Amino acid sequence: MASKKAEDRDFAYHVRLLAQSARDTSASSDATQETAILDSIKQLHAMCEGHIDLVGTINTPMSKLFQRCSASISQYRSSTCLLMLAMLQFYLDFGDYVLHDADPSLNIFFKSCLSRLYADRTVACATLDFLNHNKRKLLLSHPALLPQYFPLLLKIIAWNGTIVAESFLQLFPALMGPSSFLPLFLALLDLPTLVLALENLECRSGSLLSNNVSMIQKSPAPEALLALMDEAYTGSSTPDQGGDSGDESSTSKDEAEALFADLLRDENDGLAERHWTFPGMAAALEAVMGSARSDRLKQSINLAPRLLQLYFQVAIRDVDDSLLCALLPTLFLRIDAMFPDKNFSSEAQKKCLEFMLAAFQRSPELISIVKKPIIDKIGQPYSSPAKAELALQLCWAVGEYGGGGPSHKAAARELFECLELLLYENLSSRNARRVGDPSRVLSEGTIHERASQARLLSVVVTAITKLATCHRELVPRAHVCLAKVARSHQVLDKIVWRRARDYLGLMHEPAICSSILGPTSGNNDQAGTIRWADANSKAVTHIPFFLLQEKEGPPFHDFTLSDLLGLA
Repeated sequence: MASKKAEDRDFAYHVRLLAQSARDTSASSDATQETAILDSIKQLHAMCEGHIDLVGTINTPMSKLFQRCSASISQYRSSTCLLMLAMLQFYLDFGDYVLHDADPSLNIFFKSCLSRLYADRTVACATLDFLNHNKRKLLLSHPALLPQYFPLLLKIIAWNGTIVAESFLQLFPALMGPSSFLPLFLALLDLPTLVLALENLECRSGSLLSNNVSMIQKSPAPEALLALMDEAYTGSSTPDQGGDSGDESSTSKDEAEALFADLLRDENDGLAERHWTFPGMAAALEAVMGSARSDRLKQSINLAPRLLQLYFQVAIRDVDDSLLCALLPTLFLRIDAMFPDKNFSSEAQKKCLEFMLAAFQRSPELISIVKKPIIDKIGQPYSSPAKAELALQLCWAVGEYGGGGPSHKAAARELFECLELLLYENLSSRNARRVGDPSRVLSEGTIHERASQARLLSVVVTAITKLATCHRELVPRAHVCLAKVARSHQVLDKIVWRRARDYLGLMHEPAICSSILGPTSGNNDQAGTIRWADANSKAVTHIPFFLLQEKEGPPFHDFTLSDLLGLA
């Protein structure tokens, strides 16, 4: 009985303190008072867990106190944010009992409090802990909240780095939604650039604390989305608008400032403007960065690939094909438009290419849907190693997955023609160089260029053969292509020439060709197809693939192919 009276007395004391604080505006300038109120809120929260009927008594002073905190915008401190987080926890846990919708309160916290104190380490850690603790509730009851404010949450990881990395990685999948999927990819690629933008802002303003840096801009989402869709289905790209606008250094600075302003937004306004279409963007960022890199920037360079990897894992697992179809052209565009750090760009490009191949493996029909940008990227001048590698990987994917599969014959024909043209152009350039100066000494750069070209041609020849294997109507054209390569042994690397000869011979045995070079899925039931996954239990190693082994002369087996494949 005495214990019950003590609990009632404590409850009355905490409610009275709460009500007094809600009325007393002078308390807003007293951090010590806010700490005491925070303790009272936690005590009241614990009491309500065992006695739900107490929630109604607390709700009114709690709402008034939250309104007072949100009104004192100019006096925000870390203690104010912690106080608001405690009240938000109360609303999420007990709001249903008093018909309180927590959504407006959550938006107020992000817009008025976190937007000013994301650079405060205490607030950053407390916010991420709060969001992780309530992640399930937020996804069920407020699914649009985290995708809406992902730019603000990225500021937390950009500014606080490895201190909050693990908490942020736990929260990260919840940031991905239909509205944030595409812009989040671009934001992750630009995470090191966001650090530059924040450091530049701090240098100009003196401090990021209690300073709302959100830029009010017209949302470019509708125009950018239309441009992206146009590129996905027609292969066209947005023209550069800033190449001819006066002084080059001034233009570079303006472009960098525009990119910074876009990255410093607090809310997701849709797809960002394509600042990276400006050819001098990398140089402009290097000028802003200077010779010395801060610890924050180094941390973001290491964190961004980890976040990209997690983003791609979630995308492959959970995202539907329509969003992947929209993402791929953007990925093609940004493959060589990244923050100018060699290690970062190399790692990010590797992650992007791995994801692209994984997406095609999951849904081969994507190749036929985005065939226009694929053709554009395969046929474009390879002005950077990243573009050359993208083209090579696309050629491989086109052949590996039959241009989208057996049912996409029109798309496969267009892709075949693109590969055919690429092959003939490379053969012509080889012949022209040989005729021009057959005795010239090759430099190291020329040797590397020829090795890269040989690698590309090997993939192109393989892709042509695979496409023809999947789509039999392309076999005659494939024979012509391979024969032309086989006759060009004097100007081609030996490996390319031999591969073309091997494929020509292999195509005379359709069953074996289909088994070896046919699509990786969907052809296991065709006559003559060998199940390579069963190689550990079946003697497939005795099949005399003398063509692939580069052996001359007749076969050396004493049984027929029909006996071997069970077709007799």
